[in-house]
Amino acid sequence: MKRFFHWLIIFPFLLTACGTVAPPVASSSSQLPYLLVTARPDASATPTPFQPSLPTPTGELPVYPTYTPSPTPPATNTPFPSPTPTLDLSGLYAPNESLPSFNPSGDVPSQAQLENDRDTINFLLIGSDKRPGGSFRTDTMIVVILRPKEKQVSMISIPRDLWVYIPGWGMQRVNTAYQHGELVGYPGAGPGLLRDTILYNLGIRIDHTAMVEFDGFRRIVDTLGGIDVPVSCPYTDWHLIDPSLDPYNENNWSLLTVGPGIVHMDGDLGLWYARSRMKSSDFDRGRRQQETLRAIYNQALSTNTLGKIPQLYNDLSSSVVTDLNLPDILQLALLAPQFTNADIRSYYIRPPVVRSWISDAGAYLLLPNQPALQNLIQEAISPSVRAQQRARIIVEVQNGTAINGLDVLAATRLNYAGYETRIIPPDRQDYGYSVVLDYHATPDATQNAALMAVLGLSPNYIVSQPNPESQAAYRLVIGSDYQSCFKPENLAH
Repeated sequence: MKRFFHWLIIFPFLLTACGTVAPPVASSSSQLPYLLVTARPDASATPTPFQPSLPTPTGELPVYPTYTPSPTPPATNTPFPSPTPTLDLSGLYAPNESLPSFNPSGDVPSQAQLENDRDTINFLLIGSDKRPGGSFRTDTMIVVILRPKEKQVSMISIPRDLWVYIPGWGMQRVNTAYQHGELVGYPGAGPGLLRDTILYNLGIRIDHTAMVEFDGFRRIVDTLGGIDVPVSCPYTDWHLIDPSLDPYNENNWSLLTVGPGIVHMDGDLGLWYARSRMKSSDFDRGRRQQETLRAIYNQALSTNTLGKIPQLYNDLSSSVVTDLNLPDILQLALLAPQFTNADIRSYYIRPPVVRSWISDAGAYLLLPNQPALQNLIQEAISPSVRAQQRARIIVEVQNGTAINGLDVLAATRLNYAGYETRIIPPDRQDYGYSVVLDYHATPDATQNAALMAVLGLSPNYIVSQPNPESQAAYRLVIGSDYQSCFKPENLAH
């Protein structure tokens, strides 16, 4: 294993043109503030989430028969690199290898079998709480599945308490596999045993791994100048007032709420948002980790990070343990111009795919429903016809309110469901109700219903306004009634 490059920096190289939305222009008013509520961490404390003050809608639902669309600005994305060199990903595929022979006993699940061909390149991104001289567990595990042919990417969040068979050891939590592999001298050490554990239980061949620790994460985010995270639902949890303070002193903690809005996060705040779970759950943490990955990608794109790969490779070489080298990363970066911002699919191993169980020793575990788990994994690893169809449906997003950031939040929501989006300037900022303009000559009722369901809007809020000259299929005009909060796991892929 070599030490270099950060797994959250590797991810943008896979998806450079898959951004969720164009990054908003930073200004003192473009971000909704986060609320700091000072209190001691005790069982009786209850957070009060921050909510922006919305104008009260009045009157009946407006009719837009003479709505005049504002012009769509030209695309500003600059292809990277130019001219495009020959793409050769053959060196990124791991050899076809089977698991070593094991003789599991007891209630051990049979090895998972998927229709997993050689059309994918699979990465395991790992976050750990490893500290010098101490034990550690891999509490963050995200599998990134790249399909170069279909120009699609899937992310699967694996919860740390998933009860799995660890080859050569037995039934344990999945987050213990890495350290056990290091301690017992397993072939390939910790990464090798974690790879084999995922292959046995999920059926996913892992081609490459990358692990980062807390300080490495902070350093990467700060190197990028921070990240702008679209926080659709307000999130509250305990936060260490200053990272230099003693975390074991309860007076050094306070309740912190971020969002809804576009929240600029430095390394410390970004780590808190991606890692905290005292007032939420491991499942919600998986969602926030994927949000952070997308935000890091957007930041890398907007700051021309891809043009600085060799420099960053050297500057951040001590932050990550991985088996990818610089030529591998440069080859992955060549995929950038071939993607759109609707090509990233998010999956989460959560209920009802798993259910909670307390062991006889009092340990909290997650027992998988094997058929449901295999169905989820198979969908994530297979090409998505639905995603390919939706990626060709461009939705313009226009913020018709004075609440900054709602257009980015709505575009992010559409991207999660597989729609490509373009944010356009508002013509006015006093819309009381949200409306969707359908530019098709002949409306498609099924397609319209699916779009409105994703947005959480009533079908009555769509207006037919044929526009054969528009490159977009729809325009969403956001009114003060728009509710930004949504659950990514409920959106169809």
